Amino acid sequence: MKGFRTDINGLRAWAVIAVVLFHFRVPGFSGGFVGVDIFFVISGFLMTGIIFQKLATDRSFSIFDFYLARSRRIVPSLLFLCLVLIIVGWFLSPSMYYKQLAKHTMSAILFFSNILFWKDSGYFDTSSDEKMLLHTWSLSVEWQFYIIFPIVLLILWRLVPNKKFLAWMIILGVITSLSLSIAASERYASASFYLLPTRAWELLLGGLVFHYGTAIKISQKKQIWLEYIGIALVIVSILTFTGEMAWPGYFAIIPVAGCSMVLIANREQSIFTGSYAAQWLGKISYSLYLWHWPLAVLLFISGHNENPVLIILVLVISVLLGWLSWRFIEDPSRVILAESRKIVQFSATAVMIIGVLIAPSYWIYNLEGVPGRISSQIDQIFAEADNINPLRSECSKLKRILDNPCTYGGESLGAIVLGDSHAMAIVRAIERALPLSNQHVLDLTLGSCPTIANIKSLTGGPECGLFIEKFISKLNEIPNNVPVLIVNRISAYIEGPNEPERAKEVFTPDSYLSEPFGSRSQIFYNELQKGIIETACRISATHSVYLIRPIPELKVNVPSTMGWSEVFGSTKRVTLARKEYAERHRIAIEAQDKAAEKCGVHILNPLPLLCDEEFCYGDVDGRPMYHDDDHLSLFGAERLKPLWKQMFEPN
Repeated sequence: MKGFRTDINGLRAWAVIAVVLFHFRVPGFSGGFVGVDIFFVISGFLMTGIIFQKLATDRSFSIFDFYLARSRRIVPSLLFLCLVLIIVGWFLSPSMYYKQLAKHTMSAILFFSNILFWKDSGYFDTSSDEKMLLHTWSLSVEWQFYIIFPIVLLILWRLVPNKKFLAWMIILGVITSLSLSIAASERYASASFYLLPTRAWELLLGGLVFHYGTAIKISQKKQIWLEYIGIALVIVSILTFTGEMAWPGYFAIIPVAGCSMVLIANREQSIFTGSYAAQWLGKISYSLYLWHWPLAVLLFISGHNENPVLIILVLVISVLLGWLSWRFIEDPSRVILAESRKIVQFSATAVMIIGVLIAPSYWIYNLEGVPGRISSQIDQIFAEADNINPLRSECSKLKRILDNPCTYGGESLGAIVLGDSHAMAIVRAIERALPLSNQHVLDLTLGSCPTIANIKSLTGGPECGLFIEKFISKLNEIPNNVPVLIVNRISAYIEGPNEPERAKEVFTPDSYLSEPFGSRSQIFYNELQKGIIETACRISATHSVYLIRPIPELKVNVPSTMGWSEVFGSTKRVTLARKEYAERHRIAIEAQDKAAEKCGVHILNPLPLLCDEEFCYGDVDGRPMYHDDDHLSLFGAERLKPLWKQMFEPN
């Protein structure tokens, strides 16, 4: 393998431009995320080449030297970016986000950020668009591969010193990882996206391309055609793929195969990869990748991510910062460290990592983001995101609910709260509304579980419906003077979620009672309405039932939107038109009204406390009432106290 290949450098340009334009949401680049997959193939190709050549020519292959060489390229620029973000964050970031930035900084520098982002990617996770170091997940995947791959190859080489044997082992790795990726992408989408086991096949395939591709002798004409087909596959992926696809899975084979073809073609003077622009962008690709995402986040949190003029301006700034980072950090540090003794390289790297960033980041994290740096009002707005039931995660597990459900308050049962995450959000407010101090509220809230007996889900299975059915079957064991409050984000099951980033979930209904539906037909609406009515009426046969009208869903994170607007010098309220509310919840409200007419369930209406005649609001007097876009915070739930008291008044 040659020391420098212009086709690889040009491919880096394709990859980074695809990713950058995708992250800035430039129309036509909906599949730009495949640029990361291209980077993985290139990395696997280059690393396998380095290791294979060392093993074949030098039996004293040093893993330590290998790690140092990788560090020289990756660590300095990453450290500098993190340092800049920590410094800027001191002046701009509210405490909870500064604490988060410190945690992400430590995970990025120690190369486990992909694991952290996977663990944090749950239902209530902070928006990805607000995480300054989210893009470092791919660097962590690569570094984990760099750590494991040479060790495995060295062990195998010691057992069987034969490159063909190593190649067969890599083939086995590709098959295993790809199979896992395909199987996991649908059911465990977040883990499949972020973790090495489901990404390793892309890096390993790059290794196979090195082993077999560099030995293939093909004519110049075939090289051209191979490259053309490869580039076409990459372009098709960038232009037509979307974030709605399960990734990586079957579809990831297309851009990975395209990149592999370009590597095998090995055309040095290609119009696609050999131009001056491609070579220049390829040269700064790593630094450009590092700097573009924080700027994209800045656009988002400042509320200007849909302004085309600002998008173009920030794109230009991204390229400029990428070049400056390459010119003054990446390239000089690589040269300086390469010329230093190994012990100096190692010591300098360790001091930079621990002294310059790990220690300060740990200090910031330990001090909860160092409150007092910015306006306390801003911190209070953001803090509403954490104003939730601290036992939410512990109490909302199905096994816990079935075996030993949570209760809040005294010894005597005073009320039951039944529902999904919207019920979780208000259950502690019911505790405080109980008329007697020795009473408690029983928490029967399960996320993404509508109160419809025997409801089924394409993604969640039948457990939810069986849980509701089991609760109804045991109602005769509960004193009939105990009211049951049913709270659901019911229109999410009927119409799908209304957050813009979850639009892909709207097209096909997830919930059903008889058979899955391909669309939201009138038959589908009738079936879910019937399930809502019959379930409420079965419970009301023995207990007083209270149904709350749907809580307004505001589509954007309320504390975050309000808080960042304050940071950037404006005051922005989050609102939802009453007309839009009525349209979205028409089917749900009809079902509730029919249940009230049929069996006398009571309707609690929160709109007079959350809305005026035209709009519903996310705050009251500048304090958010929500902890995200659709779940009330404890403060918001307390605001509905007049409703909760109705449950304990004589009917």
